[in-house]
Amino acid sequence: MSDQVDASTARTSPGLEWATARGMGALAEKMGLSWVEFSVERCVATMPVEGNTQPVGLMHGGAYVVLGESLGSMAANLHAGPGRLAVGVDINATHTRSATSGVVTGVCTPIHLGRSVTVHEIAVTDDQGRRCSTIRITNMIKDLPAA
Repeated sequence: MSDQVDASTARTSPGLEWATARGMGALAEKMGLSWVEFSVERCVATMPVEGNTQPVGLMHGGAYVVLGESLGSMAANLHAGPGRLAVGVDINATHTRSATSGVVTGVCTPIHLGRSVTVHEIAVTDDQGRRCSTIRITNMIKDLPAA
């Protein structure tokens, strides 16, 4: 599957409507995350480099992880469905390049979608399409307590 995003269809998908209605949380909003595409099979979000850097001007490794965890956790919750909650239990990141300007893009794809556990990989690339970080997140899915 191509990493290119068809904005005309992506912006009207039920998954993107769900993610937008749910919100991304205060941290992700502060960091400037923006949903681009959202489905169980593939989620995409962008984040500006500016404001998310280390003192030396490189994208902060923790910022890549925030982008990855935001995508992976939200994707797991979409998969979990109503009445269930996905919570992160493990995350791993390998940074291979440092973005210094522009926007980074995270593309999240499932590795495993089970009834109680999901695993997602998030590839984060810079404006030139070069991979900067690879993140893997495992989420546990549990039933919400009865109200």
